Amino acid sequence: MVSRIFEALQRSEVERPGFPFSEPSSSAAELLQAVENGKCDVEEFNSVSVIASPDSRLVTLTAEETLAAEKFRYLGVRLRQLQQGRKLKKVLITSTIAEEGKSFVSANLATTLARRRQQTVLLLEGDLRRPVLAQQFGLPTLPGLSEWLQGDETRIENIYNLDRPPLWILPAGKPPENPLELIQSGKLSNLFERLTSWFDWIVIDSPPLLTLADTTVWARRADGVLLIVREGKTEKRLLKRGLEALQHPSLLGVVFNHCSDADQSNYYQRYAQVGQNSNAGVKVIKLQPIEDVAKHT
Repeated sequence: MVSRIFEALQRSEVERPGFPFSEPSSSAAELLQAVENGKCDVEEFNSVSVIASPDSRLVTLTAEETLAAEKFRYLGVRLRQLQQGRKLKKVLITSTIAEEGKSFVSANLATTLARRRQQTVLLLEGDLRRPVLAQQFGLPTLPGLSEWLQGDETRIENIYNLDRPPLWILPAGKPPENPLELIQSGKLSNLFERLTSWFDWIVIDSPPLLTLADTTVWARRADGVLLIVREGKTEKRLLKRGLEALQHPSLLGVVFNHCSDADQSNYYQRYAQVGQNSNAGVKVIKLQPIEDVAKHT
């Protein structure tokens, strides 16, 4: 059950707006190679337009004026601030178990970061077992990371471009039989080297931390990790295990999803305190420092 903001959006029964989404043409691989060689920018990829109808929970696209969307804008600001003082480009989003909102946070955070001018953002779906990002963006089933890792092609043709905002997406594709083996391959290591040179931000939506070994592999490739916790659902013992499983230096913070409601009057003042030892309630998400969370687990 999502927050009342999202329930209201879902009850509205208003036709979801269509957003132009671009799928690379056959020449995209050559253009990607040109980007790698420094001969062109990411924005110059050729594309064929299709129409996407995002899920209403993608509030940073469908409900930009809501408090929910504002929370994600603040989360984006906090990450940019952290980026100024450390190497931070590849951000892994995970949770302790399933159904805590990691994909919801990943998609909204990526679209928020993509609104910053002069920055290129890639949303990479690392959960090859239960892919959901194409559905969230209202896209058709598209070949993605799984197909590329299983193929012999070294050129990349499975990265797609959303025009508004200018967001690039590498979906998981069809679930493979051997996801853990695929993500441990040297081919993925090579891919990450190339992606890191192309994009300013890479948001990785990974599988749950405690149920699969996949996330440990993804975490080693990330510069920082955000752990998603769902208020009222995530058990304290699971949160403690999740914090212990992640290496402290890479853990940027804990994002509490579906937080308890609070008085929304003057919420901008209260919102500015999030992540600064504040216990102020928020409507949808709250970024909490690791030190504060650890004291209560």
